[in-house]
This record gives sequence, structure tokens and C-alpha cells, in this order.
Amino acid sequence: MHIAFFGSSLVSAYWNGAATYYRGMLSALARRGHTITFYEPDAFDRQKHRDMDPPDWARVVVWPATQEGCEKALEDAKGADLVVKASGVGVFDAFLEQNVLRLKAPGTRVVLWDVDAPATLENIHTSPDDVLGPLVPDFDMVLTYGGGDPVVHAYTRLGAKACVPIYNALDPTTHFPVEPDPAFAADLAFLGNRLPDREARVEEFFLKAAELLPEQRFLMGGSGWDDKPMPANVRNLGHVYTHQHNAFNCSPKAVLNITRDSMAKTGFSPPTRVFEACGAGACLVTDAWEGIDQFLEPGREVLVAHDGADVARQLASLSEKESAAIGKAGLKRVLAEHTYDHRAAEVEALLEGSDRAAPVAEEVAS
Repeated sequence: MHIAFFGSSLVSAYWNGAATYYRGMLSALARRGHTITFYEPDAFDRQKHRDMDPPDWARVVVWPATQEGCEKALEDAKGADLVVKASGVGVFDAFLEQNVLRLKAPGTRVVLWDVDAPATLENIHTSPDDVLGPLVPDFDMVLTYGGGDPVVHAYTRLGAKACVPIYNALDPTTHFPVEPDPAFAADLAFLGNRLPDREARVEEFFLKAAELLPEQRFLMGGSGWDDKPMPANVRNLGHVYTHQHNAFNCSPKAVLNITRDSMAKTGFSPPTRVFEACGAGACLVTDAWEGIDQFLEPGREVLVAHDGADVARQLASLSEKESAAIGKAGLKRVLAEHTYDHRAAEVEALLEGSDRAAPVAEEVAS
């Protein structure tokens, strides 16, 4: 199958948290014999901050961030067996949502792949400029980055023919245990870009914990935090390139995941970094969100915290031996159940016939 995929960026993770999801999913589909063409705009300086060359398993088409460039990319995608419009391309999203549907043909299906379903659904229901909501029934299928039943319910009510969550996972060829790097030594590390619906939770779960444990070392990675006031025991690295992520995850005693507001409210949306950290054998501490126990066992494969004081309490009592044991158990679990090869098999089964996905939507609607 030839898959034409319109997304934010495959070759750059700069201000692009979906990059590792795209890479993991699409490389796994390529290993199953599918041909991938990825269309990404030249926008937000991502091309200046590439952290990988175009891979041998995908053709990458970078289009100028103009309507003409977008139209040429759409023209190039004609004739693909499957056309995917991902949410959050960043430019010309509404134009793409309207025009990818014109590529539908007897041999071409068009799928909406929502990598930020809570935000997309909120925009559909609240923005007067939304164009996607009325178009949902026209897509052959809706796939989502996660969200569980609440997201499936919401898309079903909008008329989706089928809505199926395809959760984040681990790509063990890119995220794996490495030797610790002193540059990333810390008691607790957090990696995430500064976003409006994440910042308050970072203040609570990370910065408050740092204030409560002034004798411990905290490490912050991600773009946008340069002017953020931080306790003296927090070291801010700025952008951390993906080739550094394994060392970033392996070097601290523990790694913290902080879910964005919308994802935490919706639940059942494990961020990519959950699996990246576990794949590196890190001891993961995550803020509490509904559905975590479907992916990792709290207390044995992951530590779950309900606020900053809880993070501080668990970190203060965490020994190096306990950290290693949790990291080892988390790694074993994700390798057994949560790799992108597992997810690609799910996607392939759905794409072999969308009728397999239809019962999911029908069951939710009943």
C-alpha cells in the first residue's frame, strides 16, 4: 500500500512533539511492506533544526508554506492507496482538511489521524472558524493518538464512520538503554516544550517538587523555558535533540512525565515520552491520569504522583536499587506489549477493511 501522509514534520522534532510518534508508526508500517511519502511544510524553522536525515523507509516532500506549495503537495499525493491528514500540521490545516477529501477515489481512501484529539475536539466545538467538524463524516476513518472512550464517543457523535485510538508506543531501534552521561546527571529530569496547557502542571509537578527538595538536582529540557523563573537547584538545558534522548533518560535517578491539561482531563492518552523513557530503562514518574494502569503497573513498572508534594515524597524515598528495578520492569513491559510494531499491526488490520473498525463506533454509539 502507498501511504501519503500530511503531517507537521518527520525529520525535525523542533516544536514538534509528534515527530517520534510519526517516526515510530510509519517506520513500522514500512517494515510491513508499505510505501510511505511524508508531506511536511517548511515552517517554524523546523528545517533549520533537523535531527535526522530523510530515512530510507520514507520519501519526504518538504513543501513551501504557501497555498501554492500546499496545492502542489496535494497534487503529488494523487493516486496513493491511502491519504492521511494528521492534525496540527501547523499551516494550512483547514485548507488541507477540505482538500485531502478531494483525493478520494475508488482506489484511494482518506483518513484523519488526530494526534491531539482533546484540543481538536475543543476547537471543533468552540471555534467559529472550525471547518473540520462538518467534514468528519466524509473521512473513511478517524485514527487518534489516544483518548480512549471519551474521544471515540466524541468523534462518533460528529458522525465518524469509525474512530480508533492508536496509542503511542516504543521504537526500540531508536530508544534503548545506553551508558549514563554526566551531562544529564540529576535526581529528577523532565523533558517537554513550554506550552500554555502544560505550564501550570510543570509548575506544580516539577518546579514545586524542586522547591521542596532543595538538596536534590533537577534537570529541565525543552524549548521555551529560558525566561521561566526556577529554583536554584533546577538546571535548564533548552532544546534536547532526539539523538540525546536516550542519555537524557538513562542518566538521572528518575524521569518525570507531565501530561498536558487536555490530555490529563481526557485520560487514556499516554504521551510518547512515557514509552521513550521506559524504553531506555528509566525509572519513570508520571502525573496521574486515567488509564495509566492499562499500559504500566503503578508501583512496579511506573511511579504515579498526584501533585508536586507527591513527586517530592516519592523521589526522597527512592533508592538507586528501587529506581533500577522499576526501570527494568517498565522496559520489559513495553517491549512485550507496547512497541510500534504492535501498533502497526493494529493499523494494518484496520486498513485491510474499515468494516473491522466499524463495530467500535457502533458499540460506543449504542
